[in-house]
Amino acid sequence: MPVTTVLPQTEFRPEAPAARVEGGLNTRPEPHGHAATNVEIAGARILLLGKLPPPYMGPAIATKILLDSKLKERYKLLHVDTNVHESLETLGVWRFDKVWKNLSVYARFVRVVWNEKPDLVLIPISQATLGFLKDSPFILLSKLLRRKVLIQLRGSNIQNWLAGVPALLRAYVETLLRMAEGVVVLGDNLRHLFTGYFPENRIFVVPNGANYHIPAREARTSQVNVLYLANLQPAKGIEDVIRAVQLLKERGINGFNLNVVGEWRDAETREICLRLVEEYALPVIFYGPAYDTNKFRFMAQADVFVFTPREPEGHPWVIVEALASGLPIIATDQGAITESVLDGINGFIVDSRSPWQIADRIQQLIERPDLRRKQSAASRKHYEDNFTEEKMVERLSAAFDQVLQHAP
Repeated sequence: MPVTTVLPQTEFRPEAPAARVEGGLNTRPEPHGHAATNVEIAGARILLLGKLPPPYMGPAIATKILLDSKLKERYKLLHVDTNVHESLETLGVWRFDKVWKNLSVYARFVRVVWNEKPDLVLIPISQATLGFLKDSPFILLSKLLRRKVLIQLRGSNIQNWLAGVPALLRAYVETLLRMAEGVVVLGDNLRHLFTGYFPENRIFVVPNGANYHIPAREARTSQVNVLYLANLQPAKGIEDVIRAVQLLKERGINGFNLNVVGEWRDAETREICLRLVEEYALPVIFYGPAYDTNKFRFMAQADVFVFTPREPEGHPWVIVEALASGLPIIATDQGAITESVLDGINGFIVDSRSPWQIADRIQQLIERPDLRRKQSAASRKHYEDNFTEEKMVERLSAAFDQVLQHAP
């Protein structure tokens, strides 16, 4: 879990030479003995807290993209890696060595904050009890060390979670939320999650965004390639997609196949899906997980993208990648998805747990190549207008700057 310092490439006048991140005495004196309220924005020190892959999951991917982005041209980025997992299999599994790893992360965090004195700390928060309890010391330590804090929610289930926890825990969570200077959410329709904790001007909307090297689309054939790409588990809706293919076969719809790319995360779901494919001889091919260029090769071969989660999401990276690849998208209304998938324009929104609706929309796109072309172009334009790295950096920089310019 290395600690990373990314130096800004633009010129600025720091208050003092940068401190070393690891060890040694603090060489950056604190302005006036407390956190600066009028820091020079260009070159401000921003500490990004978050996991790095592997394993490859949305929050880890987001951290890597932020560190590699043009944010480093405006600010001095610091980073503490909070990842204590070697693979997806260790998620949610208690192990004694993970306790020590987490304690090591807290120690690294304190050392960076003490030595570097960041002007702002960006802290992703969990929306589950154990996860939030692990995140909360970062907020407490930051405020104890008189740092400004911007929290970030990379999901949409926090209010559902809080409604089901004991009153004492809910009070603790709400107290810590109010300690922050603001919050970042992934879509406009997620702002309501924090209206009771922050004024409107301290709830910042920053959808996911990145720049991709998209391979040339392969020559189209009469066969329509439908792509599902995600972790294969009940929450992501893979069973609904397989049952939709079963319905299409029962309707006599041919001339298509479904490519399923991802890692099985649930044994029962795997058994059900494989049994359905074998029993009904469905045109489905299962692949393992794919990352980076391999992932986009599957996108380049696809004509239609399907991602229909059953449970709350944030702003899934795979949706952004499908937009960038210029694919019509069939999805459900979870989290901020409907801000990326515009029903009837660049894809379709279906109800959760609705294989028949998924089947209807796949059939429509199979039978209407003109509609596929129209929605494909709309997806690419929507991506270029809203979800590039430049757009994300612009929005996140605006959030940073507003918090930096105001007293805690």
